[in-house]
Amino acid sequence: MASIGPIKLPEFPLLLAPMEDVSDPPFRRLCKQHGADLVYSEFISSEGLIRDAIKSKQKLDIFDYERPVGIQIFGGDEEAMAMSAKIVETVKPDMVDINFGCPVKKVVSKGAGAGVLKDVDLMIRLTKAVIKSTSLPVTVKTRLGWDSDRINIDEVAERLQDIGVKALSIHGRTRAQMYKGEADWSPIARVKENPRITMPIFGNGDIDSPQKALEYKNKFGVDGVMIGRAAIGYPWIFDEIKHYAQTGELLPPPTITDRVKAAHDHLIWSIEWKGEKVGVVEMRRHYANYFKNIHGFKEYRQKLVTLDNPNELITTLEEIKVKFEGYEFK
Repeated sequence: MASIGPIKLPEFPLLLAPMEDVSDPPFRRLCKQHGADLVYSEFISSEGLIRDAIKSKQKLDIFDYERPVGIQIFGGDEEAMAMSAKIVETVKPDMVDINFGCPVKKVVSKGAGAGVLKDVDLMIRLTKAVIKSTSLPVTVKTRLGWDSDRINIDEVAERLQDIGVKALSIHGRTRAQMYKGEADWSPIARVKENPRITMPIFGNGDIDSPQKALEYKNKFGVDGVMIGRAAIGYPWIFDEIKHYAQTGELLPPPTITDRVKAAHDHLIWSIEWKGEKVGVVEMRRHYANYFKNIHGFKEYRQKLVTLDNPNELITTLEEIKVKFEGYEFK
């Protein structure tokens, strides 16, 4: 059983990756319902929190039904990171996670996210500042290194554990790779096998099927897997992995009724949390994923991404359910 400080997780936990503009409370709620064991907020700028930026503050919303839940922060300034950890503590998440993995230029250029991989001493100072300013368990998400010539995850893992980090999630790519190419989990396995490492090590990158999740668990020996892009529009992946791990059998793919229900719930929860206008608009990026690879769906997709009225959207979803009833998903 993996544990993060006082938080007990199941034997082989499945984590939902923090994803910007995706991992908000409505999406986390769906993933939780479908088997995610630990979820994280979207990453939050430490400077934004201190400046009281409304969008950053809203990302602090967490709900009891999604526990255990971690709030993820990023930044390149020790004082700002310490202050933001104190702000995060006030909403009582189960842990604080630090993002040292985001490869996006606007984050890296501020000396935050994966930018810190070029300066491990700075990474340690930033992490220490957070640990000192909160009583919550502190975890870290990072990458293998800056580029293929500078894979430094072995040193990073040891030094983070030495200062009190309680768990480490490692994405099997370098910053230079962004999200391209294949994730390499062999350095993750090396960290896990290091006799000095006692904290849980979670692997992340390219897990997109139950078979792959189990294969990687057995091959690389990680304590759990973190799933990101494969869960977008497909929260069932968590249930599918658990079922496959227990029985060796694959669950049948979700039916059109299942997909419509997920999209409907996601829409309703988005409106409840963000207000009608924003809730409707921000759902548009999700529909194509819920209804992927359905032949003859174009007309409905067009309606879903252009309608503004929630009732008309719900009616359209009902029409989809009737029209594609019995559709065979591969």
